[in-house]
Amino acid sequence: MEFGIFVQGHSPGQEKAHSAAYADDWVQRELELIRTADKHNFKYTWVTEHHFLEEYSHLSDSATFIAYALAQTEQIHIGSGIFNMNPVVNHPMRLAERVAMLDLLSHGRFEFGTGRGAGSHEIGGFGLNPDETRANWEESLREIPKMWRQKGYSHPEGKAFQVPATGTQMMPDRDGAFNVLPKPFAHTHPALWVAAGNPGTYERAAKNGIGLLGFNVGSVWDMAPRIETYKKHIADAEPIGDYVNNNVMVTVGMVVAKDPKRARELACLPGASYLVSLVFRYHDSFPKVEGMPQWPDLFPDPQIGDIDDRIKGGFTLCGEPGEVIKQIAPYQEIGVDQLVFGVPNNLPHEAVLEAIELFGDHVIPEFDKDPKHSTTRQREAAGGTLIPTT
Repeated sequence: MEFGIFVQGHSPGQEKAHSAAYADDWVQRELELIRTADKHNFKYTWVTEHHFLEEYSHLSDSATFIAYALAQTEQIHIGSGIFNMNPVVNHPMRLAERVAMLDLLSHGRFEFGTGRGAGSHEIGGFGLNPDETRANWEESLREIPKMWRQKGYSHPEGKAFQVPATGTQMMPDRDGAFNVLPKPFAHTHPALWVAAGNPGTYERAAKNGIGLLGFNVGSVWDMAPRIETYKKHIADAEPIGDYVNNNVMVTVGMVVAKDPKRARELACLPGASYLVSLVFRYHDSFPKVEGMPQWPDLFPDPQIGDIDDRIKGGFTLCGEPGEVIKQIAPYQEIGVDQLVFGVPNNLPHEAVLEAIELFGDHVIPEFDKDPKHSTTRQREAAGGTLIPTT
């Protein structure tokens, strides 16, 4: 099992959301978390892309942030979690260029996570038809590896986008094909991933040979049948890209401290569940849990008296390193390949840094003894697929 963190520019509080000073503060704090994870055995960081969501996330121009973070780190892979694949938001040819550049800058440390976009507010902001986002995602993702392989790329009959664009007057000496440059680093492209908010995406991802980003807000046990479906179908995948990325990433909360009592007190600080409330406010396409509060009502914060039940129920990891090692067993049992932790924004920044260091130094070595990333191994195994250079 491998491990990572994800960052999203969460800025709770309307006044903070419009404060330039606070904006600089969260950017610098998120970067420090990534640098710390890089030094303490974490293999991945996932960076969200969200638009117009005020308190929930301010990381809209994630490509710029990722490039800057890659320059400040040495070993950790940094992925888009996700790049929006609707051509109105990110044209596929621009994404192909952007991904290749990030891959080149980092010498293969970029992970290409993709998705349809989250919720009606973001979709409405760009004027997208929600019934078309899935088809847009699949068409775009199938075409991007072709752009990397081919010297002359065209897609004149596309539904989501056309190359050349409909009505374009081509130069007399051009044939309507375009060489999308640069090409990715080395011989193959970065690993392909897709974010899943609905169960059907697990099977679809597996059949296409794509890694699965399971941004989970429930119990680990809720993920078990979905991961089982993924693993069942990945064996017969027909990969969209050059190789199969057999990987399921799952997210969970994590608070680790040297003193188990302090860890539990930190996990129960006010505001612990505010982010979960915002998730369901803005991700209104997610399956709803019966009896869940409706915005502006909030999910209740965990209490000292019930935190151990939440640990046993697979909703969080919490305690000193030794007991957290034991809490990871269910994730291994259901087949999680990569376990990733959201950053609790209500915690003091120093407490989050401490948790990353303790987990990285004392927990990760118990589970991840391979110095090489699994996506790097899969990519190297596909080295026979050469990128045209002439």
